[in-house]
Amino acid sequence: MSANSRPAPRIIAIANQKGGVGKTTTAINLSTALAAVGEKVLLVDLDPQGNASTGLGISAAARGVTTYDVLSGEYRLEAAVGDTDIPGLALAPAGVDLAGAEIELIDAERRHFRLADAIADYAVSASGAGVTYIIIDCPPSLSLLTINALAAAQAVIIPLQCEFFALEGLSQILRTIETVRTRINPALELQGVVLTMHDRRNNLTNQVEDDVRAHLQDKVYRTVIPRNVRISEAPSHGKPALLYDLKCPGSQAYIQLASEVIQRERARPKAA
Repeated sequence: MSANSRPAPRIIAIANQKGGVGKTTTAINLSTALAAVGEKVLLVDLDPQGNASTGLGISAAARGVTTYDVLSGEYRLEAAVGDTDIPGLALAPAGVDLAGAEIELIDAERRHFRLADAIADYAVSASGAGVTYIIIDCPPSLSLLTINALAAAQAVIIPLQCEFFALEGLSQILRTIETVRTRINPALELQGVVLTMHDRRNNLTNQVEDDVRAHLQDKVYRTVIPRNVRISEAPSHGKPALLYDLKCPGSQAYIQLASEVIQRERARPKAA
């Protein structure tokens, strides 16, 4: 099969402008779970904090070409991509220099499409052969970096913490997705909302879940990600929770989430 005729990867952005909602944790563990069931996955770290890179055991000193170099046009995405300890999962790492990309790209040509162009080039490269999912970990802001991710993506997954201001933050990211769909990327769609840090013993958690499900109905995944100390511990060991403790409730939840994501992808209407 030639590069032009092979199936294109599905590009999914993990986005929420609020910090501390489990966004990077979801990006790491969903990518790992997808790879575990035989998908070939590229995780693109687009957060200047580089937590997805650290969480996969890639130290700052070990990051050569990063997503900053890709957005700046110095390197192709292929040059940034490296293997991880998880079979089937590759990573394009990020570093603190990515924070400067906002200012540097403000007057750049196609500034909203730098990542989309890089991914399109990567998808037909030798390095991109067979990649079925590209997962983008966005920064916790509605910035030019996030807009680049949404311009490149076909779908968005929103991790939503079960806490008081959840719906207010959800409305903001949904408006941003709609704006990007209208003005920049008509193909963008909401794949789903995943409830994180879920504690069924907490009445507020249950109220937030009821409110979100009433508002978005089947756009909310059945799977919820529980509060789980093993998930919190895993990044400090440079491992996804699925490698750190496969049997813990958090790891099992991410395996179930990956199954739902795949089911939703397969249920999508096929292009004519």
